[in-house]
Amino acid sequence: MNELCPDLTSDPIGWALPPWTRAEAQALHDAPFNDLLFQAQTVHRQNFDPNKVQLSRLLSIKTGGCPEDCGYCSQSAHHESGLKASKLMEVRRVIAEATKARDAGATRYCMGAAWRNPKARDMDAVVAMVEGVKALGMETCMTLGMLDLEQAARLKQAGLDYYNHNIDTSERYYSEIISTRTFADRLDTLANVRDSGIKVCCGGIVGMGEEPVDRIDMLVTLANLPEHPESVPINMLIPIEGTPLAEAKPIEPIEFVRVIALARIMMPKSHVRLSAGRTAMTDEMQALCFFAGANSIFVGDTLLTADNPGEDKDTLLFQRLGIEPMEIGTQ
Repeated sequence: MNELCPDLTSDPIGWALPPWTRAEAQALHDAPFNDLLFQAQTVHRQNFDPNKVQLSRLLSIKTGGCPEDCGYCSQSAHHESGLKASKLMEVRRVIAEATKARDAGATRYCMGAAWRNPKARDMDAVVAMVEGVKALGMETCMTLGMLDLEQAARLKQAGLDYYNHNIDTSERYYSEIISTRTFADRLDTLANVRDSGIKVCCGGIVGMGEEPVDRIDMLVTLANLPEHPESVPINMLIPIEGTPLAEAKPIEPIEFVRVIALARIMMPKSHVRLSAGRTAMTDEMQALCFFAGANSIFVGDTLLTADNPGEDKDTLLFQRLGIEPMEIGTQ
């Protein structure tokens, strides 16, 4: 075996600590598929119950009209995706939706707004949403664009558990996807979130025309943050008509599973979430992802503005695989 990719059967996680180099991560990524999955499953079992998966629900609390030009996103005002902009949802409606999600088995509720950053006029409503969902006994997560330290501190005071802000791809490839904010802007928001005491949810999207090295570099950046993100969503691009990436070539399933496995090994204690794109995955591909270390999914028929497998389909898949929903605050 490559000396940069040691045999983890003797020391499964003792060496998997930052700082990671690209060469180390590349060696793992390029290892024989069976070896990579064995290593990932070994690390996974040392940190989590391999037959438990966290169920999260995602709600778009403000859809469309975003001033950012992210090439993958139907909510960008720069693209002709046909999506109409909406106003911020009423607090009571958000709480009602969260209640239904909790009653259906979700333990984390994620709320997303298509903003570059939240405006002062919206913060009272956002805070009330966090407080209301927390009162239901659920973990809370929000994604509202860039945050300054004062905004992050206010969300922390309201009880926000997680803040999602993906880096999307590698620093090298970033400007090919987005021009209205920089890679450094992303990292600044992550620092503000971490400094406020909120847990970080941060991952990326694959299948956007990037090279394999970009996927590796994305994970190296995440694994070398001051602390690993507590949650790492890995999204498979959903090509949307009217966006610049509508004709992007899909990532091959085995290559996607390699990304999941690499994320698990490099960030052993993080929840690795199998996020967007599950409607295009076979049951067998999802099963491989769970074996590679994915232990969180979004449930429900929609994922912001895109389709998601229905709860009945997920329930059936879990039954076939012997997987049970993860309880709140457990591993």
